[in-house]
Amino acid sequence: MGQGEFTFKQRGQPRVVVEPVRQFITTYRQELTIVVDRERARFGAWYELFPRSTAPVPGQHGTFRDVEARLPYVASMGFDVLYLPPIHPIGTAFRKGRNNTTTPAPDDPGSPWAIGSAEGGHKSIHPQLGTLDDFRHLVSAAAAHGLEIAMDIAFQCSPDHPYVKEHPQWFRQRPDGTVQYAENPPKKYQDIFPFNFESDDWQALWEELASVIEFWIGEGVHVSRVDNPHTKPFGFWQWLIDEVRRRHPDVLFLAEAFTRPKVMQRLAKVGFNQSYTYFAWRNTKWELEHYIRELTQTEVAEYMRPNFWPNTPDILPQYLQYGGRAAFIIRLVLAATLSSSYGIYGPAFELGDDRAAGNGKEEYLDSEKYEYRPRDWAAAEESGRTLTPYLARLNEIRRAHPALHRLRNLTFHPTTNDKLLAFSKREGDDVVLVVCTLDPHGAREGVVELDMPALGLHWTDNFAARDLVSGHTWVWGQFPYVRLDPHQHVAHIVHVRPGAV
Repeated sequence: MGQGEFTFKQRGQPRVVVEPVRQFITTYRQELTIVVDRERARFGAWYELFPRSTAPVPGQHGTFRDVEARLPYVASMGFDVLYLPPIHPIGTAFRKGRNNTTTPAPDDPGSPWAIGSAEGGHKSIHPQLGTLDDFRHLVSAAAAHGLEIAMDIAFQCSPDHPYVKEHPQWFRQRPDGTVQYAENPPKKYQDIFPFNFESDDWQALWEELASVIEFWIGEGVHVSRVDNPHTKPFGFWQWLIDEVRRRHPDVLFLAEAFTRPKVMQRLAKVGFNQSYTYFAWRNTKWELEHYIRELTQTEVAEYMRPNFWPNTPDILPQYLQYGGRAAFIIRLVLAATLSSSYGIYGPAFELGDDRAAGNGKEEYLDSEKYEYRPRDWAAAEESGRTLTPYLARLNEIRRAHPALHRLRNLTFHPTTNDKLLAFSKREGDDVVLVVCTLDPHGAREGVVELDMPALGLHWTDNFAARDLVSGHTWVWGQFPYVRLDPHQHVAHIVHVRPGAV
């Protein structure tokens, strides 16, 4: 048949070929490219840890072999991606000490994001972590446990980085001849030099940074969390990501860009597969519903995939500082069920670390960014302080229910109490309904007004509501009554089973 033709045949009649009217055919002004990502771009659970804090002996520098020893534990909780902060040599010039002081002690390890020293730069490994062979062994061992290793890509340098001496033209110079260090007012990063992406030698710089990505892809790293991409030109990222994907279509990039919405959206448009979001600061019912609708039900959903993180090494939200253990579980449930991709800064989150730097700051006291923070996991598990069992069950639920693998299939349901958030997700016959308290301090109760067709039900139906965490089952209709005490259960994560009453 010719282009645009189709056929039909009525019973007992010869086949007829029909060609549509062509007088209004037009040609779009440009060719469009369709990029198909692998499933991990849409669905996955991330776990972040600092390799240097994994040593079994306090005060020692952890190694890749120590990280390997943690792999069965991380895998047992059902995570898909193990994300490591920068693993490169760390500079000594203007090194930061504990709690970001500018006067470090001799044994302070410095910030991993101050990349580069006499031992190498972005293609080198911190010698105390191990060798390149050790890293390869870690990547292989992680894969055997069903985990992907994600690396931090931070395109910046310590003053000691070989680039600074070999390519001074790649950095901005102050009038006094010194190199400009990084600033994000009121924060100052004296130990970090940003690249000048628009220098006269920009092409050589861009090609070198692309070679960094290629190097680690060659070592088995196909997922990258990119540090502060909004401080680099959009054109650079579009060029880099296009170049990488042309050769490695399975590589994924997560943008760590806590910045203006339009900038975050532009980064998604130039090629980032996922983005950090404002989820950490959306706490009330109105804030959550308004923000999630923006991400799932507007044009933003066409090009930007969110990855929800309740905490990061940089961010300890006030909600977690003052809400106790229940606050951590509430934020975990919301992150893992509202978004199809979520992550946690693992050890701090699991142990409910809520110690802030003070003065209203949303930063950790004794931050792991500047010192070793080994944890006594045996003691924590014995005392029941860890969230490990809940994390494991939640990730098990996520994997078992296709409805939670999607982002745009979400429906909010009204409640009579603004401290109760209700929403559902549906994928085919799989329907999951979540009712979560937003108050970590006291019991809240109310009635949920369910949109029954959104659950695949008729308005007058009753259904079996099985709580996937507690195992309890209730008979619910359109207006179920719910009472949640955060010291017992912060949420009902319900599998809706029509006709099972």
